Amino acid sequence: MQGEKKIKIAIVGPSSRFLSGISYYTIRLANALSKEAAVIAILYRNMLPSRLFPGWKRVGEDLTQLHFAKRVKVCEILDWYNPITWFQAAKAASGADVILLEWWTSSVAHMCIAILLLLFKKIPIVIEYHEVLDPLEQSILPVRIYAKFTSKLLRKWGTHFVVHSVPDKKLICTLFGVPGDNATVIPHGLYDHYKTIDKDLAQKTLDIEEKHVILFFGLLRPYKGVKYLVQAFSELPEQIVSDTRLLIAGETWEDRESVELARCSPYKDKITFINRYIADEEISFIFSAADVLVIPYLRASQSGVAHIGMAYGMPIIASLVGGLEESLSEYEGTVFTTPENLDELKMAIIRTIGNGRRYTVPACLRWENIAKNWVTLFGKLVNQDDQI
Repeated sequence: MQGEKKIKIAIVGPSSRFLSGISYYTIRLANALSKEAAVIAILYRNMLPSRLFPGWKRVGEDLTQLHFAKRVKVCEILDWYNPITWFQAAKAASGADVILLEWWTSSVAHMCIAILLLLFKKIPIVIEYHEVLDPLEQSILPVRIYAKFTSKLLRKWGTHFVVHSVPDKKLICTLFGVPGDNATVIPHGLYDHYKTIDKDLAQKTLDIEEKHVILFFGLLRPYKGVKYLVQAFSELPEQIVSDTRLLIAGETWEDRESVELARCSPYKDKITFINRYIADEEISFIFSAADVLVIPYLRASQSGVAHIGMAYGMPIIASLVGGLEESLSEYEGTVFTTPENLDELKMAIIRTIGNGRRYTVPACLRWENIAKNWVTLFGKLVNQDDQI
């Protein structure tokens, strides 16, 4: 962009206070874009009453080593209960050429709506959907009604919509009536900021003696299908399990069934359950210790965990659902299985465990290439707006 005026981008999203995959994504995208554009990150400081957040005990803890680049102007100011901060956010965003709203949860919708109402000038608004429909919100009637109402209001202001897969594009077009020309697919970038540690050291640190490690990583929620992984592991031949450990690392939200299945498994002594949120430093040990990553989801728009696994070049067994099929189809290390199919999952584990291979990551998933896609889209939207 030499010789050109840099486009100014305001990203509204979660800070690391409410650490999740979308927090990581917001930081990585802002940092990548800041090499091509002027970026301001407007972040939620108090997203909702902390006790209502499933991971409320860790809110505000320093769990990540990932931070915004110095090039990014960071404004962590949005409080769900304080209209003054909404005004301050709108004022900060008004200096941008385009605004990107990271759609995460309807609990922040009122703040997003306030910002758009308070803007001092007309600006193209891009809404990025990481999960088109949140399973937890859809399961609670009052929340589902509120989410439907507020998201509909936000879409009225939206100039353009971004998703991470073709299935999600079709979903927002059919479910929300978004015209196809107003929706763009931009891939989810790699989470390649974790260290690679010697496997023997990583396993020793985690007190694992087995030669092979099968990994599930992430929040435990029913739609992630962990119970099928536990069941498949429990039915593996004994000669394989004797030298294998199933490592389930992640904080349990609604999924208590998988915890109980692991406790009652005939191979329960071969299952390690780290039932809490995992800090960055531990993630490096966990992925370095593992031979294969299993993502047995029943539905998925995308998986940040898959993008960690790809960054490590490890074999990945994934359900053939939604955005997983698209994001992992070009990754040579992927083995797809039918959701809920124990036989396929068992055979995939048997074929994959211990192959020792590491795979190359597709170039399209690297952040520098993803940033270029975003800047191209933003440039088109800004130019269109200037012509109106």
